[in-house]
Amino acid sequence: MAVAPTRARGANARVLNVFEATPGVVPAAGVAWHAVPFVSHTLGEERPLEEDDLLGQGREMQDPTEGVATNDGDLVVPVDARNFGRWLKLFFGDPVTTGTAQDGYTHTFKSGAQTLPSMSIEIGSPEVPAYSVNRGARGNTMRVQLARSGKLNATLGLICIGETDGGNASVGGNNPTKLPTTRFPSATGSVKRNGQVLGSVVGASFTFSNQLEKVETIQEDGRIEDSDPGMAMMTGDLTIKFATRDLLAAASTSPPTPMEITFGWKVGDFVLLFTLPRVFLPKPKRPISGPGGIQAQFNFQTSGASGNAVIVTLKNDKDAY
Repeated sequence: MAVAPTRARGANARVLNVFEATPGVVPAAGVAWHAVPFVSHTLGEERPLEEDDLLGQGREMQDPTEGVATNDGDLVVPVDARNFGRWLKLFFGDPVTTGTAQDGYTHTFKSGAQTLPSMSIEIGSPEVPAYSVNRGARGNTMRVQLARSGKLNATLGLICIGETDGGNASVGGNNPTKLPTTRFPSATGSVKRNGQVLGSVVGASFTFSNQLEKVETIQEDGRIEDSDPGMAMMTGDLTIKFATRDLLAAASTSPPTPMEITFGWKVGDFVLLFTLPRVFLPKPKRPISGPGGIQAQFNFQTSGASGNAVIVTLKNDKDAY
């Protein structure tokens, strides 16, 4: 009887990660890898072929040559109470951690760190088996969307130095560290302005960016040398039912009046807060397209002129990242 082929399935795929001591160098055996939950990914090295440009060889095209390698992609992960801290560390650097095992721990991440860590991220398909490691991964963009319902996920835009084919053996091993996944529900989200709940918000999103710059040096392997952080920046939007003139008045002043905006979620004793101490709102249009409620969308920008542009507070039961 013929044996049915074993095909890779997304349901059984796994993602492992580990912080690197040297960017682009996969840690040696003995370093603990972490299994992390994910929703989808588009990571992986690409190396295009360049068409031949020789003339005088007749009408038939000659063999192409190899182009430079790129490994940029998105990793969509759940915003949860424990594992998400590892991604926050990738984007913001080491947190300041306080608290105790009895009372819980508070991890505070801040934008603007001079140096940021890098990761090795292994993608595995155990059925085949097939494994590859995206090394030298750095956090470029992080996008989160707020809504009344649905799953709360973060889309992480990553830039990697390269990809190492691990073949049929996992570099991270068969017994990685695994933290329980406790997701923050979208339904528990909140938006505050200057410490007070901001009413009539029907939707919001924000994108944090390290504005990474690729170090595109000439190398034998055709890969980038690394990626360096640029100016830290947070942008986003707030969609408001037009019920009061409060935000409109703040956006209409000249010069614009800064305000503090906080996006937050809670599940049990666990809390996640993105605090933007200095936010500027532009004056928006208020289009009317039908008999329903009138909405206004404010596309905000943040500033770090008086400190950190973004402060992320994660309260959970994990003692360190």
